[in-house]
Amino acid sequence: MCGRYAASAEMEEIVAALQVELDRTAEPSRSVLKNPQQPPPGTPDWNVAPTKQARVVLTRAVREEDGTKGEPARQLRLMTWGLVPSWSKDPSVGIRMINARAETALEKSSYAKAATSRRCLVPADGWYEWQRSPVALDAKGKPRKQPFYIHRGDDAPLALAGLYEFWRDPGVADPDDPAAWLTTFAVVTTAADPGMDRIHDRQPLVLDPDVWDDWLDPHLTDPGHVQEMLDISLPGRLAAHPVSTAVNGSAGNGPGLVEPIPTAQLVGVVDPETGEVIGG
Repeated sequence: MCGRYAASAEMEEIVAALQVELDRTAEPSRSVLKNPQQPPPGTPDWNVAPTKQARVVLTRAVREEDGTKGEPARQLRLMTWGLVPSWSKDPSVGIRMINARAETALEKSSYAKAATSRRCLVPADGWYEWQRSPVALDAKGKPRKQPFYIHRGDDAPLALAGLYEFWRDPGVADPDDPAAWLTTFAVVTTAADPGMDRIHDRQPLVLDPDVWDDWLDPHLTDPGHVQEMLDISLPGRLAAHPVSTAVNGSAGNGPGLVEPIPTAQLVGVVDPETGEVIGG
């Protein structure tokens, strides 16, 4: 699964890299958090966690001043991580729906409509995953968990496949009130690449630029074509290294979270490249 990721790019970098036409991150948007988000939504964040508002890219028709729909445009928006289907009774289900499996997204009622026509890209530097040690135990007698940071081997930015939804709050009468709508997303996951599967058996679906146009096209609704994109597998692009347990808490942040830790600090960690146990 993917439960944390780093997204430290400045807004201008995302706009340029993903060829965004409209930056709509300054528009009011509803949050599910009780306290102000830190770092603030739309700013660099090295520890994006579920329920936070994060930057996503989508292609959608722009509503004109007279209320009519204009031409589709590639937009950058803030959305809450944790997908809430439109038919949900309340938004609390989102915390359980941060990931959508590529193999079944078109079959599950919670994700099928979004997979068909509401697909997005999630800009990221990389993501965190926790490896269960095969030999070392923690203080509670359970397998020790070592956090890893996974990123492109060439350090290029990532575009993670995502799905998004709009949830209408029936308790807010005015549909034009920003509080009337909650926009949410889930990260699509797939089987982990060889080597990366020594850390975890799942990983986000990483899409390269040649797929972005089709993935974002809301008019591309053919299930067969969508499934072809969901089945993309391009091993060899990723690298990983162990990082500090400072990332274990959602409050930790800053560029230090993605820095590798010395080998001497590792206990019972499996090297994803060689399979060797380090510090066993």
